Amino acid sequence: MITISQTLPCSKIADTPVHLQTIYIIDMNEEKSLNFLEEIIENDLSAGKYQQIHTRFPPEPNGYLHIGHASSIHLNFGLAARYAGKCNLRFDDTNPITEETEYVDSIRNDIKWLGYQWDNEYYASDYFEQLYSFAIKLIEKNLAYVDDSNSDQIAASKGDINTPGTNSPFRDRTVEENLKLFTEMREGKYKDGEKVLRAKIDMAHPNLLFRDPIIYRIKHAHHHRTGDKWCIYPMYDFAHGQSDSIENITHSICTLEFIHHRPLYDWFIQQLEIYPSHQYEFARRNLTYTVMSKRKLLQLVNENYVSGWDDPRMPTISGMRRRGYTAKAIRNFCDAVGIAKRENIVDLGLLEHFVREDLNKNAKRVMAVLDPVKLVITNYEASKTELLEIENNPEQENGGTRQVPFSKEIWIEREDFMVVPPKKFFRLGPGLMVRLKGAYIVKCEDFKKDENGVVTEIYCSYIPESKSGNDTSGIHVKGTIHWVSIAHAIQAEVRLYDRLFKVENPAAETGDFKDYINEASLQTLSKVNMEPSLSIAKPGEHFQFLRKGYFSVDIDSNEEALVFNRTVTLKDSWAKAQQKS
Repeated sequence: MITISQTLPCSKIADTPVHLQTIYIIDMNEEKSLNFLEEIIENDLSAGKYQQIHTRFPPEPNGYLHIGHASSIHLNFGLAARYAGKCNLRFDDTNPITEETEYVDSIRNDIKWLGYQWDNEYYASDYFEQLYSFAIKLIEKNLAYVDDSNSDQIAASKGDINTPGTNSPFRDRTVEENLKLFTEMREGKYKDGEKVLRAKIDMAHPNLLFRDPIIYRIKHAHHHRTGDKWCIYPMYDFAHGQSDSIENITHSICTLEFIHHRPLYDWFIQQLEIYPSHQYEFARRNLTYTVMSKRKLLQLVNENYVSGWDDPRMPTISGMRRRGYTAKAIRNFCDAVGIAKRENIVDLGLLEHFVREDLNKNAKRVMAVLDPVKLVITNYEASKTELLEIENNPEQENGGTRQVPFSKEIWIEREDFMVVPPKKFFRLGPGLMVRLKGAYIVKCEDFKKDENGVVTEIYCSYIPESKSGNDTSGIHVKGTIHWVSIAHAIQAEVRLYDRLFKVENPAAETGDFKDYINEASLQTLSKVNMEPSLSIAKPGEHFQFLRKGYFSVDIDSNEEALVFNRTVTLKDSWAKAQQKS
């Protein structure tokens, strides 16, 4: 079991977290115990309360899913799979102004990519007629009324935690009048905001959500599924619990911000005398160096701080997929951090750790030179080209090899040469020797600078007997560097991505969260030299650029213009920190 988090008070949500303490629980070998939801489910099943559990994942189609949703997906689908139950995908599409078919499609794609398949696909809009009939039933029981007050008047009448609210002047309308007005609301006789339907509960209730909550409002807006059939729409608090009930959801799993809503859902279910679906809450997943609010993510998109919802710097599932994160790595991350009852913020380094762990096992090793300087092998024949056999991945028993061309002139990384190297510099400098990956040992004999003192060429001799795999030279060197044959190199664009924000918790900082954006979160290298095997790389493929990091082929890439995204660097700072602790 691995968890690493900063805990936050339950009363705070992702937009306004407060740092309290950091808790590290690191035990790679500890057998994972049941979480509190698994304990509840096992008790329910053993007691015969349910023959089969039924969960659901209920996203609002008003944006793309992010890593927090991935935790919820993993939880709901995982519980259903573990206990031989079912899991629905239900779109809570009750606000036509913010919802789009694009978001529905992206949500479906993300869930499938993560490795899950839902048992049923539903929409809250499937239940509009039934929800309308529920509202009618509340009116007939004198538990709901049409209110002509505007939003400001309603808000002012609510009171606060220390002051009871005041009744609306329209609260005592008769059942017959309320039925008539609500029917007219549906028929489109009133403008947006002119009337609402409110539940009649208790304006002095200690839970402010019980102070006659609005359950229907007028919105003359086109709905992505029902078109213009409806001009009144149920509020989320009214639609959510009833939709769970309609689907016979046994364990309705929500994040902590809905804990105070649960009594209201139960009240509606009790008054309507419908299936008693029960809600359980867990802490939402927050991640360092990013924001998790869809509202804030939408701001980043609309104000062009990022290129779109799938920008590889975004915490969206589509952004992570495009950056090169794997579904398995995300699932492993969700498993490791588990679920909690307190709001928490998890170290991004832990997620990156699982990405590296998966890519280390599965990504092909290749050579690409990001900051090139020319190296000439003076005693190598100018007309000669060798095809060297280089292993694809030493972590894979049957990973195979590929042929890489080698010639007199090659590119190496500029950082691999120093005019005046310090002690323990095991790369190239005057008189120093190094092995070229999969090739030969070379010795630096000379170099050339331009008028600005920048090294432009390095001159080396090679040891013919030192060929990798057949070295009879008896020479041992401590350093190995990568390279690319100049005559055979292909060029591609490489996008070096870093963290989107400069601070751990931008949502908790003062001022505008966008003030903390990392201006260096994207560096584009337009012409990176690579070995020719990468000429056939396809979008979505993963590679380790030797000594540089893990990279994925971007969706913008094609045969004429290759584009690679850096997924993560090779350095695993999180794992090293745990080793020291």
